Amino acid sequence: MYFIIIVAFLDTFIQLPIITPYSLELGATYVMTGAIVAVYSITNMIGNILGGHWIDKFGRKKMLLIGMVSVCIILFFYPLAQNGIQLFIARFVHGLAGGVLIPAAFAYVGDLSSTEKRGKSMAFTGASIGIAAIVGPAVGGVLAARASIETVFTLVAFLFMISSILIIFFLKESFVTTERGKFNFKAFGPIIKHPLILLASLSAFALMVSNGTLAFALPLNVEAMGLATETTGMLLSTFGIVALIVFLTPINRVYDAFSAIRLIAIGLFCIGIGMVMLGVYANVYVNFIAMVIYGFGFAFIFPSMNKVIADASSKVDRGKAYGVFYAFFSFGVVVGSFASGWFAGVLGLPFIMCALIMFISVASIAIIQKKRKSSI
Repeated sequence: MYFIIIVAFLDTFIQLPIITPYSLELGATYVMTGAIVAVYSITNMIGNILGGHWIDKFGRKKMLLIGMVSVCIILFFYPLAQNGIQLFIARFVHGLAGGVLIPAAFAYVGDLSSTEKRGKSMAFTGASIGIAAIVGPAVGGVLAARASIETVFTLVAFLFMISSILIIFFLKESFVTTERGKFNFKAFGPIIKHPLILLASLSAFALMVSNGTLAFALPLNVEAMGLATETTGMLLSTFGIVALIVFLTPINRVYDAFSAIRLIAIGLFCIGIGMVMLGVYANVYVNFIAMVIYGFGFAFIFPSMNKVIADASSKVDRGKAYGVFYAFFSFGVVVGSFASGWFAGVLGLPFIMCALIMFISVASIAIIQKKRKSSI
C-alpha cells in the first residue's frame, strides 16, 4: 500500500520541473501554460469530492483500481499532445481521475490501522509522500534532460500499470458497503460540519498555502542573496529530509503519545516561525534553520491530520471524509500559488503574510477545539 501511495504522489511531483517547459514547447502562451499547471489541482478537488462518495459506495479497492487504470491511460496521451489545448484537456481529465486515488488510499489505510497504532501508520504514509517529493522532481528533471519529457510520462504510466497489477492480486477490499443510493451532496453536510474534520481540513489548507508560498517565494529569497538556483533545491530538500527522519525513526512515537490536534497546532506554529525567519533574515544559514523548523512542522502536521480524519470517521463515511479533506488540500495548492504571488506583488511580504495565516490557523484550531469540548 505504501508503494502505491508513493506512485500516486510521484505522479504529481515528477511533473513539477517539466510541465511548464512542455507546455511552452507545444506552443502554449504563458496564460495557457498557467491554466495547464493550475487545472490539475482544480479538477482534482472535484475528483476528491465525487471520489469520496464512490469510495464509500463501491469500496476502496475498486475505486483505487479504477483511479490507477484511468491515470495510467491518461498518461499515455501526454506524449501525443500536439498543442496547448490538447495538453490542457489531458491535465483536466488527469486531475479528475487522480482525485479518486488519494482519498481511496488513505481510507484503505485508515480501515486497516488500529486506533492505537494509527498515528504511526499515518507517519509511514507521510514518509511515502516525502520519498515521492524528494525523488520525483529530481528524476523528472534528469530524465527529461537526458532522454525526453515524453519519456517521463511513459515511465510514470508504467509505474501505474505495475501498481494496478499489485492492487488486483495483493489488495483485499477493506470495506464492502450495502449502500447503493444515488449520489447526493446532502451526504457531505454532516461530514463538513464535523468539528474534527473541519479542523483537519483547515489545517490541510493552511499547510498547502505554506507549501505554495515556499514554491513561489523561496527562489526569490535565494536570488536576493546572490546564490545559485541549486541552493533552492538544497533548502527544499532539507525540509523533506527532516520530515523523513521524523516519520521513519523512533521520533514517530509522538503521533501515538500526544494528541493529534496538539501536534497540528505545534506544527503550524513551527511553520509560522520558519516563515518569519525566511521573511526577515536574508541569510543562507538562517534560511537553512528555517527549513529545518518547517520540516518539523510539516512532519507533525501531515500524519496528525490524516489520523484525525480516520478517527473522526467510520467505515461507512471514511471515503467522503477523506474526499472533503483532500479537496481542501487541493484548494490550498491553488490558493497558495496565487496568494503568494499577490502578497509579493502588492505587499512585498509573502513569507510574513503566510506566517500570519499560520498563526491565525493555530488560533482557529484553539477556538474549534474549545467549542467542541464545550458541546460534549
